[in-house]
Amino acid sequence: MRQLTGLDASFLYLETRNAPMHIGGLSIYDPATAPGGKIRFKQVVENFSSRVHRVPAMTSRLVTVPLRLDHPYWVSDGTFDPEFHVRHIALPAPGDWRQLCILISRIHARPLDRNRPLWEAYVIDGLDNVEGYPKGCFAVFTKMHHAAIDGASGVEINAVMHDLSPEPAAVDEVQAFTVDTTPSSAELLVRAQLNTVKIPFRFAGIAKNTAPSLIKAATGVVTGKLSRVSNIPRTRFNGNVSPHRVIDAMRVDFEDVRKIKNVFKPATVNDVALTIVGGALRKYLESKAELPEQSLAAMAPINVRSEDKLGTAGNQVSQMTVRLRSDIQDARERLQAVHEGTRNAKELTHAIGAKTMTDYTQFIPSTLTASAARLASSWSLANRFSPVYNCVVTNVPGPPVPLYCTGAKMLSSFGTGPVLDSVGLFQAISTYCGEFAITFTACRDMMPDPAFYRECLQASFDELKQAADSSAQPKAAKRKKA
Repeated sequence: MRQLTGLDASFLYLETRNAPMHIGGLSIYDPATAPGGKIRFKQVVENFSSRVHRVPAMTSRLVTVPLRLDHPYWVSDGTFDPEFHVRHIALPAPGDWRQLCILISRIHARPLDRNRPLWEAYVIDGLDNVEGYPKGCFAVFTKMHHAAIDGASGVEINAVMHDLSPEPAAVDEVQAFTVDTTPSSAELLVRAQLNTVKIPFRFAGIAKNTAPSLIKAATGVVTGKLSRVSNIPRTRFNGNVSPHRVIDAMRVDFEDVRKIKNVFKPATVNDVALTIVGGALRKYLESKAELPEQSLAAMAPINVRSEDKLGTAGNQVSQMTVRLRSDIQDARERLQAVHEGTRNAKELTHAIGAKTMTDYTQFIPSTLTASAARLASSWSLANRFSPVYNCVVTNVPGPPVPLYCTGAKMLSSFGTGPVLDSVGLFQAISTYCGEFAITFTACRDMMPDPAFYRECLQASFDELKQAADSSAQPKAAKRKKA
């Protein structure tokens, strides 16, 4: 039995009827590399069954403390059944990319059952007309509650579920795992009382350790050496969300992204991704006559998982807020401005201490937070207050080598995430085996035309690539002449 941290539990408290708080991963596979060139659903279920015991979060369910006096606990589920969690569906005709996005959007919009381990996987057949993929491909869409994993731990779980060659590695026989005894209400209340007694001492210790960094950061802001992002403009993405979702993605060659980064040094891949998003949002909002004069801002999660926490589930993240420089039309100038902004945001985060947020979230009051989230949603407070940021942009690097599921080669990998009141747009940057993808999840009412936003992302990337190509040409010509 393991108690959720304050940060993990916060994703449960923030969840409302219109805002399920799970993250997801969509992978597309080519069965041609598998023995016999075919994959049966039974094989995928067996693959999950033989490996899932390595990931305790996938076989554990929640136990809530009475009256929500403390954070919940994970206990292993004695009734765990892989066949309940792994499901089989077929893509409707004509089996194209649009149909796949619609299907994933509908699955992603549904909340998970809190009475069972908080994950589901869908094996999707019928990808016969998806541009860029061979006929006969299949997909697996897995969603898991954010209380159980973050992006980095999701990548680690993905590695556990795959092989590095078409020949499946020797897997464990389906093993029975140790089943926790479900604690009684009395035991949970006693634990809650003991934890309450410890809170002042824990808080004092953390405050003592973090006070110097907080003072340093505050001094930097006051003196102007550091700056924080403020005066965030309101956009269509910063109101109350509906229960409906749209999902789509743009894919490009990762080598092209690296070339852009190398031409415009010292820019990073993350800077390039943020610049693409900033340009896309500029185009999208401008087409609707809704582009604010001030730049939009994004929340970018930061992985603070230490080496001793590798291989564990849960959340080990901090965050920074960065301007997307949607107020700058020129792609090259936007990238330079984004780089300056991310550099400043990193300096501020470093001054505060990247793990400070995770340290203090353990003191989140469970009852108050859950009630506040429900009241904020029912009273539409997101429509009345200024946003803290306009969207989320998270970067989760994947492996540079191909992965295989029961012999089938993974061709692409995409990430999805939660949207909630005031933040109706989530964008996941992922890289896998030479491919770079920006996958976005949005409230359908806020973005009724996801295909157009995908076009905006592509156009923004094309402009940045063209700027890089034109900047590199004179240098190439000079070398040739010499």
